[in-house]
Amino acid sequence: MNIYQQLPKSKLFYPGHPNKSTGILNGRSSGLLNWNDIAYPQMYDLYQTLLSNFWKAQEINMQDDIKQWDTLTPAEQDVFLRVNTQLACLDSLQTPTMSQVMDYVTDSSFKAIFAVISQQEAVHNESYSYILSSLVPIHEQNERFNQAKSDPVVQKRNQLILDAYDSFYENPTPENLFRLGVNSINLEGIYFYAGFAFFYHLARQQKMLKTSTMISYIQRDEMQHAYFISQFIRILLAEHPELNTDEHIQYIYEQIDAAVKLEQEWAGFIFNKIEGIDISEFEGYVEYLANKRLRQLGLKNLYPDRENPMPWIHVFSDEMINETKSDFFEQKSRTYSKVTQNNGFDEL
Repeated sequence: MNIYQQLPKSKLFYPGHPNKSTGILNGRSSGLLNWNDIAYPQMYDLYQTLLSNFWKAQEINMQDDIKQWDTLTPAEQDVFLRVNTQLACLDSLQTPTMSQVMDYVTDSSFKAIFAVISQQEAVHNESYSYILSSLVPIHEQNERFNQAKSDPVVQKRNQLILDAYDSFYENPTPENLFRLGVNSINLEGIYFYAGFAFFYHLARQQKMLKTSTMISYIQRDEMQHAYFISQFIRILLAEHPELNTDEHIQYIYEQIDAAVKLEQEWAGFIFNKIEGIDISEFEGYVEYLANKRLRQLGLKNLYPDRENPMPWIHVFSDEMINETKSDFFEQKSRTYSKVTQNNGFDEL
């Protein structure tokens, strides 16, 4: 495979090809999906896990947060709205990007998972709008979205992702798909966490608990998305050794390191008005997360090995919510599947 040559869009149906795809890129596949006969059976487990996480924003009654909104400090309100719209902007990129990748992937089971991820990102995006609509009028919502578009710190942070995504959009080669995958991990596995930490910081003070419940659902999904993309990259490199080079492995390390530094810079920018969040602890926390992402890719740690330097955040992690088999904040019974090492969840 020429990694610099544009990939053809896969046709809907190739009746002469086998149903079990011979590859995730440039493979021979009929286009029909029989989940009982797929090249990578573990993808069915991941598909089921994604489905078991299904939720809608409207399931969460925002009345308690509406009543509490005016008790937040002006700084808390400002950061709340800034973070909310920033997260919405990032998720806005994922729905069309994941849909575009589907056009070039030849394994139908992977197409199905990309479709689910694309839909879940649309749900995440709507959930941020749902939170905003509960708290501030439409003109303020619009002002905040415009702020997210024009803020130079945000622009600098997001450009890392946009460059990779735009490169694949304009020139869909195997190498650009690999680069897109690496930066999708950056977006879903690193970039969201300053925002998540802020909402969980409010929650540990018993503030805006309904919002934090919603964030915990989003985080649950994003962890699985980052895990799936890491597996996609590992399979891509295994199937196509011409991509599995020192240069491309170095690219992974460089891009994750760049994402870490940008997330740390963003955290310093938004947390400087908020008491109770230690910036140096958060900087170590982002490096801790980056090491996890690298290990999911089968690579070595880039940063010093450490325990989570923000242990208080573990209370709001996937494991805690799943151990109770209920919504941690609302204690409302749910039917989410049990988290194990095998299905990709780890500590927040």
